[in-house]
Amino acid sequence: MPDLFAYTDGACSGNPGPGGWGVLMRAMDGDTVVKERELSGGDAATTNNQMELMAAIMALETLSKPSKITVVTDSAYVKNGVTGWIFGWKRNGWKTSSKKPVKNVELWQRLDAAQARHDVTWEWVKGHAGHPENEKADELARAGMAPFKR
Repeated sequence: MPDLFAYTDGACSGNPGPGGWGVLMRAMDGDTVVKERELSGGDAATTNNQMELMAAIMALETLSKPSKITVVTDSAYVKNGVTGWIFGWKRNGWKTSSKKPVKNVELWQRLDAAQARHDVTWEWVKGHAGHPENEKADELARAGMAPFKR
């Protein structure tokens, strides 16, 4: 069975402003790409963090059956949120430790539900550092944003 990877990225022109998300899905057999799929989309009025979350959500929601997958993001916000902060937020009724409502709560809840169906490993990579798959996800995110830019 091939290993499944999703390389995700979000982009925004202005924050908030028009934004896009991109995902490079790859099934790998060792070093060989068995299958590849590109996803992208955007919104006219959004934030960079919202687009980073949407990329991860769409990567997981696009899978038709429960899967073992590695999601690679350049967003520390997504990685730290989904592997750490979310547990406290859920315990506290989706409030932060300072009792304030969690920002982007609908997206965090959607990501939480999407990942519950799968066996997900989360990895962080430095963005804009020449990581080919991350650069491709960035290109897809910018393409997703393009129709919403003036």
